[in-house]
Amino acid sequence: MRATPLFAALLAAALAAGAPIAQDRPAVQSPILTIDQDELFERSAFGSRVRAEITAASADLAAENRRLEAELAEEEKRLTALRQTTDPQEFARMAAEFDARVVEVRRTQDQKARDLSRRPEEARQEFFRAAVPVLADLVRERGALAILDTRAVIISADVIDITEEAIRRLDATLGDGTGGATPPEATEAPDQGRPAPAPP
Repeated sequence: MRATPLFAALLAAALAAGAPIAQDRPAVQSPILTIDQDELFERSAFGSRVRAEITAASADLAAENRRLEAELAEEEKRLTALRQTTDPQEFARMAAEFDARVVEVRRTQDQKARDLSRRPEEARQEFFRAAVPVLADLVRERGALAILDTRAVIISADVIDITEEAIRRLDATLGDGTGGATPPEATEAPDQGRPAPAPP
């Protein structure tokens, strides 16, 4: 996943704001740092929690769909069995009600599936918004100017990859994202008069 404009803008804003620098400065400094954004999210406690929740929610939705399909199939059988012994007008009313129920069930379940499909990206956006101050600290500590996604770099030294350090710091700061204590988010746009760090 390449850096989104929102992520790049938030990181630039955090750097421009001049958040405090941690005291344990790494020995290796570089104007360019690299990070694997997919790995950062997937291997973090936050990402692991999101992945587990989505897996469980997907299984629950699939089970619910199977249950509803079975119920509708059984109801259709009962309705078909009544066809020969029920007044035509009454049967037409019952059939219309059944059709409306089928349509509503499908609409509801389709909406649940769409909502679930949006959750991974929404969770990533939440995670990277919360990660901005931590990454901005790492940039300043290393005396860097920008962070690039590892896939945007052809050749680089391993010492400028901050993925592992970022995961450790984010796990210590955010945990799995359910504790309620998150670092301040950079919400202002970068100063238009300053160049923003190059997005990955």
